[in-house]
Amino acid sequence: MEIILLKDIEKLGDAHEVVKVKPGFARNYLIPQGFAITANSKNMAKLDDLKSKQAAEQQKFVDAAKELAAKIEGQVLKIATKAGTSGKIFGSVNNVQIAQALKEQLGVDVERKNVELMEEVKSLGTYTATVKFHKQVTQTVSFEVVEG
Repeated sequence: MEIILLKDIEKLGDAHEVVKVKPGFARNYLIPQGFAITANSKNMAKLDDLKSKQAAEQQKFVDAAKELAAKIEGQVLKIATKAGTSGKIFGSVNNVQIAQALKEQLGVDVERKNVELMEEVKSLGTYTATVKFHKQVTQTVSFEVVEG
């Protein structure tokens, strides 16, 4: 059965995508939950209109995300933490601390789930993280873990 997804569903597809699923899955879960509608000719025509309207709106979000990405490009964040004599820190630096540092030091507000660390940070030094502003816009940011 072909359906039109109304929301992004992990491992199935993105919103406004036409996908083929088993009829029971569509009838019993996706359609009643409001995640999808059947892909008939009437709904396909609505989908085309909706896609054209949302393309313009989506471009505004992409442009705003690119501005934020340009703002953090080439910047180095400083994260102060307690460390032992050998340079190992107590605990580790995580995406929450990086999101806070972005907000405090650069004025860029991102959710912690959109910050991805390349490696575990358990000692002093310089590291990189990837910040996802939009599906199409990601930016790497360098951060330095210093004793403080």
